[in-house]
Amino acid sequence: MSSGQVRKVETTPFDGQKPGTSGLRKKVKVFTQPHYLQNFVQSTFNALPSDQVKGARIVVSGDGRYFSKDAIEIIIKMAAGNGVRSVWVGQNGLLSTPAVSAVVRERVGADGSKSSGAFILTASHNPGGPNEDFGIKYNMGNGGPAPESITDKIYENTTKIKEYFTVDLPDVDITKVGVTTFSVEGGTFDVDVFDSASDYVKLMKSIFDFASIRKLLSSPKFSFCYDALHGVAGAYANRIFVEELGAKESSLLNCVPKEDFGGGHPDPNLTYAKELVARMGLSKSNTADEPPEFGAAADGDADRNMILGKRFFVTPSDSVAIIAANAVEAIPYFKTGLKGVARSMPTSAALDVVAKHLNLKFFEVPTGWKFFGNLMDAGLCSVCGEESFGTGSDHIREKDGIWAVLAWLSILAYKNKENLGGEKLVSVEDIVRKHWATFGRHYYTRYDYENVDAGKAKELMASLVKLQSDLSEVNKIVKGIRSDVSNVVNADEFEYKDPVDGSISKHQGIRYLFEDGSRLVFRLSGTGSEGATIRLYIEQYEKDPSKIGRESSEALGPLVSCS
Repeated sequence: MSSGQVRKVETTPFDGQKPGTSGLRKKVKVFTQPHYLQNFVQSTFNALPSDQVKGARIVVSGDGRYFSKDAIEIIIKMAAGNGVRSVWVGQNGLLSTPAVSAVVRERVGADGSKSSGAFILTASHNPGGPNEDFGIKYNMGNGGPAPESITDKIYENTTKIKEYFTVDLPDVDITKVGVTTFSVEGGTFDVDVFDSASDYVKLMKSIFDFASIRKLLSSPKFSFCYDALHGVAGAYANRIFVEELGAKESSLLNCVPKEDFGGGHPDPNLTYAKELVARMGLSKSNTADEPPEFGAAADGDADRNMILGKRFFVTPSDSVAIIAANAVEAIPYFKTGLKGVARSMPTSAALDVVAKHLNLKFFEVPTGWKFFGNLMDAGLCSVCGEESFGTGSDHIREKDGIWAVLAWLSILAYKNKENLGGEKLVSVEDIVRKHWATFGRHYYTRYDYENVDAGKAKELMASLVKLQSDLSEVNKIVKGIRSDVSNVVNADEFEYKDPVDGSISKHQGIRYLFEDGSRLVFRLSGTGSEGATIRLYIEQYEKDPSKIGRESSEALGPLVSCS
């Protein structure tokens, strides 16, 4: 048994180590500066209650991006230096963000105890590689992201840190499943490397009817395609879709996790999931092959998803609304009913209409999954989603890309349970169009203005707030551009009071609300690694059945002109 002594290392603060909505994200070259990662990790340990560190167990893993393996070894040694008793690591350092949440909530050690939290090494949908992005965030014992009370303490600690603690232990071979035990100052310190997929697969099988999905996938009329974009979802795709559900291996695209995501951008949208988009018949270049019935993609850490039908794109806002509308019938986990539903403020109001129709509790929250987590912990929310390709439920406290895919496959299986031998299956497009006919259609788009000078971005947002003081002037401007646009009847800067803990989140986005239910929303985003990103969201609601089949560009044209 190797042994080591706790060593104190002197350090000085770095500027800008303030965690955003999804942790700290910077370029790899920033993280690899001497002491940079260590400062943030120590500041996190110092921000946590002592009983969640001393003698506790934590999880350390991530999406496998460049620098992850080095970072895992650094954090293991610092965990030992801070009195942590045991560290759980996914094999090869791989755990999807939703799987980390599942492990924290569900996995039980040999001594009967669970982990108190987790360091997740990911920059989500941002590119990876030596010149690209790295990230780190901390999740609490409920499996969800640290609340602002903790992230504020972390940031405060980073501004005055003088030392961190580590132990000079040999590196652990994280490619092999097994437990490595060290002696640290008279006590034992364990590193347990475990299979990355088992806990998560077990959880999914407890939520969904895998037998009914397997029947759907075995139908000669149904074809399927899943693209992991060389992210960590590849560590789960073969186990779930091929081994458990019987899909063909050829239905998996880019399912080998790579440090640089194969040189691509692991963001599951129509721009970056090019191979899947082409296979599904949605690219500009025509393909002679008949597209699959169903396609889906994941981002780098597998918490986001994109859902596609044959030559058909499902917006994330529609996706969460459709899952909520069909969950009780199609997914065994929800057979007793939904507790409530929630969406982030910029997400379209499609879910609102479903909630009203089904008489469900409904919540509109700021961007950031931790706000959903509070509602879920209080038993107020079952299904939730964000327009940024994030969908999930209260089975964990993170959005979950593979869960969303299985939810859609469950809905398709339910809709086709009496039809698998028929001439034509109910398709993704059929389900979406029937939903629009029932609830109306929310035409929706988003424009991103990236790497904007931070000072100028704040000036723009301030001017938009100032403009809200005179709606008559706003409407004069709008009508001067397009007379066929509805009147602005309300405008505000979104502020959220959490119904669970009473905390207030201010400056969460600027809204212009129109008489016909349409919206313009402006928001500063915190998910980039440098500069500021301004996001503009445009939504047009249409109840007229004769108009729900229009192209989005036509329906949104008037509002786009005004923005």
